[in-house]
Amino acid sequence: MGEKDDEAVDAAAQARKAMERARKAARGQGTGGRAGPGSSRGKRAGRPGADPVPYGRGREPVSIGDEIPEFTERMGWTERIEIASIGARWGEIVGEDIARHCTVVSFDDGVLILQASSTAWAEQLRVVSGKIRQRVNEELGRPVVSTIRVQRPSTRSWNKGPRSVKGRGPRDTYG
Repeated sequence: MGEKDDEAVDAAAQARKAMERARKAARGQGTGGRAGPGSSRGKRAGRPGADPVPYGRGREPVSIGDEIPEFTERMGWTERIEIASIGARWGEIVGEDIARHCTVVSFDDGVLILQASSTAWAEQLRVVSGKIRQRVNEELGRPVVSTIRVQRPSTRSWNKGPRSVKGRGPRDTYG
């Protein structure tokens, strides 16, 4: 029993030494562990270039509106935001008549996908897709949209639920 106690004490001592080495390494990297009376967190005077004045050099409040463009560019969101703004102003860009009969479905890798309200409008939109692409790129200020695809209106599906039976579909349903 004495031998097991010695092993437990030895293991505890090794754990304490390992913990102390980890703490020293953390202090050396500047992470300092817990913030307490002896920690370096919160002490501004010890850092080079730190200004002890609360709103001194580098601490001026900045409007979030001034920071958003830089943030969105850094995150790579600018193109997506520009395309979303096109969708929001669709009526102004292409005209109210066209906007009434088509909607922006998606944009991916330079391809703008539109959905028409009828097959006739789908053909009309295919005819004027070059002008629409040019107008959208003018609005964005650079050539972002390379292709416009026009989808026909989606047809009504009579399938209800996960299983369906092959056949002629609904017949005597309307009267």
